[in-house]
Amino acid sequence: MKPVSQDLSNGRAVGFGEVDPKEFRRVMGTFATGVTIVTTRSPEGDPYGVTVNSFTSVSLDPPLVLVCLDDQLSGLEAFLESRLFAVNILSEDQRRLSNHFARKGSDRAQGIDKLGVTGTPILGRALAHLECEVEAVHPGGDHTILVGRVRYAHKNSAPGREPLLFYRGGYRGLK
Repeated sequence: MKPVSQDLSNGRAVGFGEVDPKEFRRVMGTFATGVTIVTTRSPEGDPYGVTVNSFTSVSLDPPLVLVCLDDQLSGLEAFLESRLFAVNILSEDQRRLSNHFARKGSDRAQGIDKLGVTGTPILGRALAHLECEVEAVHPGGDHTILVGRVRYAHKNSAPGREPLLFYRGGYRGLK
């Protein structure tokens, strides 16, 4: 492996520069992630969902999670105005739903079939869902980072159902 630089006397790597976005995406694709659909309500009360794999837990006490939403997302204002969202963790049999909510111009309410405890729209057949209240909003390059305080968490009892995973540009299974 060739080092970035032979000269580290000044404490900085010589030749350090910007990473090409295509290369960054290719490298990040080697990190397997789960797939979620994050849902909220529009100001008019309509359900709205989007496929998201930039999701993680932040803290156990208090229970916090974060999701990253593209700044060009048509429903970004709905998430910001509602102040409530749900993270629906998908199972491997929900690929079609994931693809639907990932497509620009799709019906963002289709398939959202229940209201959660907080009144946030959810996907009833998801492996699990977390209902959250927006705790903080941060800029993150071309995305907006929502930190949510988990107000309700539910795991569906569905023996034999496995999570939907995304790796190197495609869906994968555990087996």
